[in-house]
Amino acid sequence: MSVRLPRARRARLSLFTAGTASLALLVTACGGSGGSSAAPEDFSYLSVTENTTVKTALTTMSKGACRTANEALPLKVETVPQASLDQKLQLLAGQDALPVQFAAGNAPALTQQLAESGKVADLEKELKKLGVLDQLEPAAVSTIKALYGGELQVLPYEYNIEGIFYNKKLFQENGLKAPGTWKELVAAAAKLESKGVQPFSASGQQGWPLTRLISGYLYRSLGPDALQKVADGKAKLTDPEYVKAAEEVAALGGKGYFGKGVGSIDYDTAMNQFLNGEAAMFYMGSWALANISDDKQNKVGAENVGFMPFPAVSGGKGSVDQYPSNVGLGITLSAKSFDEKTGDWVSCIAKNYGSTALKDHGSISGFKVNTEVKDANEVTTQVRDTISSSKQNVLWFEALFGTKATTVSQTNAASLVSGSMKPEQFMQTVQDALAAQ
Repeated sequence: MSVRLPRARRARLSLFTAGTASLALLVTACGGSGGSSAAPEDFSYLSVTENTTVKTALTTMSKGACRTANEALPLKVETVPQASLDQKLQLLAGQDALPVQFAAGNAPALTQQLAESGKVADLEKELKKLGVLDQLEPAAVSTIKALYGGELQVLPYEYNIEGIFYNKKLFQENGLKAPGTWKELVAAAAKLESKGVQPFSASGQQGWPLTRLISGYLYRSLGPDALQKVADGKAKLTDPEYVKAAEEVAALGGKGYFGKGVGSIDYDTAMNQFLNGEAAMFYMGSWALANISDDKQNKVGAENVGFMPFPAVSGGKGSVDQYPSNVGLGITLSAKSFDEKTGDWVSCIAKNYGSTALKDHGSISGFKVNTEVKDANEVTTQVRDTISSSKQNVLWFEALFGTKATTVSQTNAASLVSGSMKPEQFMQTVQDALAAQ
């Protein structure tokens, strides 16, 4: 979930905890096949106030690479607060007045409802017709389809992978290499702790940086379909092999590897702990590259930051090249207004957005970068290369959860690692919330 101001990024990440309330109203409002086609008068784009990157990049492109498309169909941007987005989309859908392009709903289910009622363009078909489907990174397509029921229903204006950022200087000083297995990771944490170095920085207040460690272990031990099986009712979080993941993460907390008072640590504090050299490792998404590249924030130096995948679990079915990923707040297009002029805009975006976002904003998207852009540092290059070579990605712990289970999971994560909630109890509590959805 732009160059990251922490609060704005958190707002984007919050989309993954948003609910799918009022979908019944949407189904009622969106009856029919999307109405007859009507040539749009402009390239209207409904964005969220919190995300300035996409609208700024599109404005830049409208005056440069996409000037011709813009002259035929002028870019027109409207914004609403992210908290009001779903309600706005439902209202517009009910009036058969969705804009040409719009920020998708706060949860995939909303966009899927719009698609089922014929309101959303078949992007895979349209991109193929335009000859630009290959301008999307395969890993981004894989992530979108995992979120949207196997369909390419949004465009990846933002694309993030997750892994462990680590302080190369601290590792070198303590004779450590980037661990390749969970056992090696635990051993490295033990050595760092024994030398007076806090192994991990994490926000217990946010909760999700801790629960992502659980899903990371599950994907490595049980394979990339571990949480899909839970969503499909073929497995439960209370099954022994699932509880094992919670036990392993709880053990890290039990040994003090997250430092003191992890439950009161907020996102910015956790980020600062790592960038100030107070902690050796930090599980986070690639959006953190903006912070890492900022000399004012990063006191350890970008040259001293490395990136590694979540480690392998011995005997596990998963692979270290399966990175947890997300596409931020997806953006889609209306079926009703997808005509030749809209296609010209979409084609231009597919070919040029990746370069523009990276060059002007330091933002990694799911579009290919077709012009040479000098990265700010080595770790940014490493992450970009990882994204380009990645073929199959996975989701995060709560990706397939509803609102209640997501809240239960994230609010109890700190209790899990602090020892006030046993692993079995944590997984049972989340499973109960899933069953109540």
